[in-house]
Amino acid sequence: MHKTIIPEHIVARVLKRQGRWNVHDDVPPAQTAFVVVDMQNYFMAPGQQVEIPEAREIVPNVNRLADELRKAGGTVVWIRTISNEDSFKNWSHFHDVLNTPARKARRHEAMQDGAFGAELWPGLDVRKEDLIVCKTRYSAFIQGSSGLEAELRQRGITSVWVGGTSTNTCCESTARDSMLLDFRTTMVSDANADHNDTEHNATLINFCINFGDVAATDDLVKRLQAAAPQAQKTA
Repeated sequence: MHKTIIPEHIVARVLKRQGRWNVHDDVPPAQTAFVVVDMQNYFMAPGQQVEIPEAREIVPNVNRLADELRKAGGTVVWIRTISNEDSFKNWSHFHDVLNTPARKARRHEAMQDGAFGAELWPGLDVRKEDLIVCKTRYSAFIQGSSGLEAELRQRGITSVWVGGTSTNTCCESTARDSMLLDFRTTMVSDANADHNDTEHNATLINFCINFGDVAATDDLVKRLQAAAPQAQKTA
C-alpha cells in the first residue's frame, strides 16, 4: 500500500487557510456518499493494459469503509468506466490524440459495457442497496460523463468521500469536480491507489491545499462511530 506523505509545510498552509486539518467532519453520515472510482478489472486484473497493482491492496480499506458508512446510513457508489460511441464522439481528443490506434482499440475492446475489463473487481463487497454508476470520462461529475450528480442530489448528499484508482487521474478528476459542484469532498488517503507513491502523494498534496480534506480510513471510521450516538439521540 502507498506510503502517504504530506509535508509539514503543506499542513501548515492548510491550517492557515481553514483553521484545522479536516473541516468536513461535522457532516451527518446520512448526507455522505463514498464514491469508489474504477475498481474494475481493466485497472486491477494482472496483465490488463492499465493494471495498477496497488489497487488490489486497498480493497480491504474500501470494503471496510463502505460497510461502516452503510451501517451509519450513508450511500456507497461504485463507479465503472465504460467505452462507447458517445465517448469516441464527444471525447475524441483523448481517444484519437492521446492514445495510439492500437492502445485505443485495446481499451475499447476491454471496457465495452459487458466486457471483462468493465466489470467490478470480484473482491469488492458490493451490496444490493449500493449505487452502480457508469461513466465515460475521467471525472464522474463532468457534464456528459454520468448521472452521478443527479443521483446524489436526489438522496440529499452534501459530502463525498472519494476512493478508488487511479489517484491522480479518475479519482482526482472526480474529487475536484465534486468540490466545484459544492459537495464537501474528502479523498481517502489509503483507499486510493496509483502507479507509484510519487503520483499518489502529488494528488493528495494538491487536493488538500486547494480543494478539500484528505483523511485515512481509520479516521473516517472513527468519525462514523462518534456520530452514531448523536444520531440515536436525535432519532
